[in-house]
Amino acid sequence: MSDDFDLLETNSQEKPEKVDVNWGKAIDQMKSKLAQEDDPESRQKILNATLDNVVDMAEKDRTTLLDAIKDLTDYQDEVGIMFEGFSALNKAEQKIIDDAIKRLERAKVELEDAKNKPDTWWNNLWGRKGKIRDAESELVSAQKERDAADNKAKAMFQERIETADVQTLLNELSFKSQAAIKRLKDREVEIKEVEDKLQDAIVEASKNHTKALEKKAEVEDKLEAEYALLKQARQALTDVADKQSTEYSEALSKVTKLEQSVEELEGLKNAYTTLAASKDSFVHKHNLTIKVLTSLRSNLQTHRAKLKSDTDERLKYYDGYVVALKARTDQEFAAILEHLGVKTDEHIGETLAAMHTASAKARQDMMDNIPVHEKVMQGIYGSYAEALKEIRNKDIELQKNFADRYGIDMKEIFDEYYNSENTVPNPEGDNSGGDNPEPKPEAEDDLLG
Repeated sequence: MSDDFDLLETNSQEKPEKVDVNWGKAIDQMKSKLAQEDDPESRQKILNATLDNVVDMAEKDRTTLLDAIKDLTDYQDEVGIMFEGFSALNKAEQKIIDDAIKRLERAKVELEDAKNKPDTWWNNLWGRKGKIRDAESELVSAQKERDAADNKAKAMFQERIETADVQTLLNELSFKSQAAIKRLKDREVEIKEVEDKLQDAIVEASKNHTKALEKKAEVEDKLEAEYALLKQARQALTDVADKQSTEYSEALSKVTKLEQSVEELEGLKNAYTTLAASKDSFVHKHNLTIKVLTSLRSNLQTHRAKLKSDTDERLKYYDGYVVALKARTDQEFAAILEHLGVKTDEHIGETLAAMHTASAKARQDMMDNIPVHEKVMQGIYGSYAEALKEIRNKDIELQKNFADRYGIDMKEIFDEYYNSENTVPNPEGDNSGGDNPEPKPEAEDDLLG
């Protein structure tokens, strides 16, 4: 477990790829984008949130992520990061780059094979020089295709993410985080290698500083001896009385040689003094550089460790966000279905009520259309009265049932359809009930059958 959690581990046998960084305005632009805050009413949005509001907020999240991915992709170009190593390409986009790389490698091999054929008249007869020219032309074309492959893949990538959903954009952001972690790790390794070289340089500079001081001391000893001899030679020259004699010339020549030797030794002394000072200066400069690099490497370790740890956690966080978005969509779908169900219930209720109304009116129309002169239909009216009485009794049960089940008193509703008296309508308009209050037996024929 300890190895798994060693986020600050830097040592690596892999040599990081050297990248020429052109910072430009990239950092300032990115910091400016990240510092923008155009939503001061976020608390109120949360308090007043509805499903429709959440849709807008989720779309804003997608737009923000899309802008961030675009800025990061542009930032890659400005700081010299290879596009295919810092973006999650799909198969089609990656194939463009892979095909260009394969073509370039194949062109290099073919050109090398063509040049490796001996320059003989026989090989030239069979087109050796022409094959070399063709291979060189193919290499130029392959190199152009390789140079343009990144831009072509990038254009396809940008076009794809324009319409990408939030989950795709979050995956892209996570991929870039993983790529950044590797980049930071490589940079740490590079700095560590430079630190090691500077440590060696400090040791070497210290040795040279010591050697320079030792040589300086040696020269000073010789110089002291030469000064003593020069003093004696000058005294001897002064003691020669005859300035035109050979003795004087010899004494003068000795003085000149000693002065030349002293001058050379003075030069060596100054050289070793300067060299010692220079080496001492570089010892301090290298030491300062190491301190700065170590500090930078430490900061990179901190950023990388936090980014690695946060990215692992963030992936889980993103999963929760994506699932929440899906759940919101499902909830909205359920609400739509509920709304449609309620509307359908309302429509069916209206239809059923209309059916009941139409049926009642049809019944009334049927009764109204019975000819007055058909007195023989008294039996039918008697049967109708019995049926009506049964319906009223059933209505009473229904009212009680509705009241018991739903707490609704249906009496007032049913009173709108029926009178409270149990009387049979008289086709002749006689309210006395007629001479035959009971129906005749033959009136019980099944006329509605």
